[in-house]
Amino acid sequence: MFWWLTDVRGQFGDDPTDPDAPLLPSERYDRLTGRCTRVGDDALRSGLAQAVKRWLPAWAGRLTPHGLRHHCASALYARGMDLKAIQELLGHEWLSTTTRYIHVHNDHVDRAWAAANQRVADRFADQGR
Repeated sequence: MFWWLTDVRGQFGDDPTDPDAPLLPSERYDRLTGRCTRVGDDALRSGLAQAVKRWLPAWAGRLTPHGLRHHCASALYARGMDLKAIQELLGHEWLSTTTRYIHVHNDHVDRAWAAANQRVADRFADQGR
């Protein structure tokens, strides 16, 4: 917390001792009022929309925080993270909700089948020694 108070907080106004200067990262300097206010619930959505419009114009209107959440869950699953762990990470009560978030690549079944067959072959090879 010391780094926030010494390095960041003072950047939001001329007087870092001002009680209205941001104390937490969820607060931002409001140019209209000259005071710091809490970030609204739309800050991530609008910030992402502005960044997408500027840097990825072909994705404008299609790349959302919810879409990123789906992508993150799918990427974690594709890299081998346990489905139950992804459920807990996303905060889903039901595993069925998490499975709807995960979009598998077309070759997922083929890779899983090959890996399972390799495990069986390794097991037989170990028994033969």
